[in-house]
Amino acid sequence: MSVTSQVEPLTKIKSKRMMKLLASGKRLDGRGLLDYREIKIENGVVEKAEGSALVSMGNTKVLVGVKIETGQPYPDLPNQGALTVNAEFVPLAYKYFEPGPPDENSIELARLVDRGIRESKTIDMEKLVIIPGKEVYVVFVDVYILDHDGNLVDAAGLAAVSAILNAKLPVYRVKENGEVIKMDEYVPLPVQNCPIPVTMVKIDDKILVDPTLDEENMASAKLTITLTKNGEICAMQKSGLGAFTLDEIVEAQKIARKKSSEIREKFFREWC
Repeated sequence: MSVTSQVEPLTKIKSKRMMKLLASGKRLDGRGLLDYREIKIENGVVEKAEGSALVSMGNTKVLVGVKIETGQPYPDLPNQGALTVNAEFVPLAYKYFEPGPPDENSIELARLVDRGIRESKTIDMEKLVIIPGKEVYVVFVDVYILDHDGNLVDAAGLAAVSAILNAKLPVYRVKENGEVIKMDEYVPLPVQNCPIPVTMVKIDDKILVDPTLDEENMASAKLTITLTKNGEICAMQKSGLGAFTLDEIVEAQKIARKKSSEIREKFFREWC
């Protein structure tokens, strides 16, 4: 699904009001600069998927489904399972989303989610091998944007993590003759980490957490920092024409570490 080059225009009245509020440390929706919108996570919303989660972050809504199949391993990783992440921008989610093949926006989102999962080693891929070098589990993580009101990265990242944490792995057995058969049983997906992305934008000299769509359109730059359960940075992505100073990046990683810890404690305590 592609996105046109247009962005949501801001009226002069709204932009002036936004800037005036930011100067006093407030935002249009009443939040402080470092506050998230209300986050809701529903698991198991797609019956036919091995794992699924719906995340609402304010008016932004993202659905993630996890499907697990068998296939051949990557040639350079014969003793590991495979992971693939895709993102779909559903046209009903935003008036500038258009039908068609994935564009750079959906590809970027998929890669950001993929990088957080892969670099944090969220899934123990070595435990997804059925026959070394021949047959492994392939984990498909499909991201669907249902309603776009800013900060798709954090919503998609949280939905992906939650869907993976709740996913069930179908059991396959290898017979003496080498035949692989599917058993009528499931086990939890082997999960060993819980990456949490935290996205911030820069408007003038202010750093805002969890930007709305209006705030993203006003921002000069955006930065996503993804952290593991141990507070280690496993992925970073900067976008926009503006820049963050070194001091701002140092401050941003402190903010991200604190916010990721709060989200993990609230939603993922039993896993990480």
